[in-house]
Amino acid sequence: MTASSDPAGGSATARLIGAEASGIVEAVLEGGPATLPAELRSHRVSPVESKIKVRHYGGYEHFERDPGGAVDGTPAVFRWTGRTRIAE
Repeated sequence: MTASSDPAGGSATARLIGAEASGIVEAVLEGGPATLPAELRSHRVSPVESKIKVRHYGGYEHFERDPGGAVDGTPAVFRWTGRTRIAE
């Protein structure tokens, strides 16, 4: 991400520090199609986020937070629950 894409004009470091201060956590996606690229399996989400939807091959892959919860310092785990197609 470049500073030019930030409407507030802040630096990437300042945005990262601000995100961590506001409670953003790392999340990983498990399960789903083998064709889902590794770079789409890592996200930063709100600590209260319970679902993640990823656009992939004409549809959306749906993931829900693992109820076991994340241990301090480890990413929250979201497990694949299904796929929906984009209506056109």
